[in-house]
Amino acid sequence: MTETSALEGVIIKGVGGLYYARDKAGEVHVLRAKGKFRKQHVTPMVGDSIHFTPASGDEHGWVDEILPRISELIRPPVANVWGIFLVIAPEPAPDFLLMDTLLVMARKQGIEPFLLVNKCDLDETVAAVAMREYAAAGMQVLAVSAVTGQGMDELRMLMKKGICCFAGQSGVGKSTLVSAATGLDLKTGEISEKISRGKHTTRHVELLHTDEFQVLDTPGFSLLELWEGMEPIELKSYYPDFAPYEGQCRFAPCYHLSEPGCAVLAAAAEGKLGAERLQRYHQLLKRAQEAWKNRYD
Repeated sequence: MTETSALEGVIIKGVGGLYYARDKAGEVHVLRAKGKFRKQHVTPMVGDSIHFTPASGDEHGWVDEILPRISELIRPPVANVWGIFLVIAPEPAPDFLLMDTLLVMARKQGIEPFLLVNKCDLDETVAAVAMREYAAAGMQVLAVSAVTGQGMDELRMLMKKGICCFAGQSGVGKSTLVSAATGLDLKTGEISEKISRGKHTTRHVELLHTDEFQVLDTPGFSLLELWEGMEPIELKSYYPDFAPYEGQCRFAPCYHLSEPGCAVLAAAAEGKLGAERLQRYHQLLKRAQEAWKNRYD
């Protein structure tokens, strides 16, 4: 830490070139980023751990240093997310293709993914299907209910590990889960965003916090950048369920699409891999191939 930088904190919101940082005592400071970051092509993000100089008198403070990030997302622009909770529920019907896409995004960024099956008090079969679908995918599946409290203690323990966020279809109960687990009210965050953003600007990301939890209230995740710069052959590396069969295919490299002698296709045919999960992989592979083909357009 520099001599002039008296405090450490975490950026909880950024609006109009101003950054709001919470220090270790819980006080929020209004800061601007020093010009050196622009020269370095670095933009402070919500979730960034920083060294900063607090305000003096009527002047705002300054972001002096951005500490190394453990993860970084572009849309929404957030840093240092430790875990992402992918939420499905009996209603609306689970979109497993979206879950697979978000799972690839998380692994590509080094974020620990978890699958939450909410509203399991309404229908236990969805949790059973999810556990079967992702049994070999290296992702913990947790059946939860904000109504009955099932699985909530385990969810809280996971959430305490670091900055986390929730993603999934509208209506699966993400805000309700966060409120039940932490006491935070995502609607409060939404109101504050509406006040600060004006009528014609996009909603901002905000890091909500208690003494135990740090949860990102985000407007959603754009998956467009997922395919940017990704060679199609890279996609399979984000599928731990394929790992036991890698190197056993007749041809190399093998996309596990339709190649003869493919060990992954053989495993699926023998019931060792989920046929529907493999089918969804083929859909995502097609997207990756199209994006790669059109990368210079």
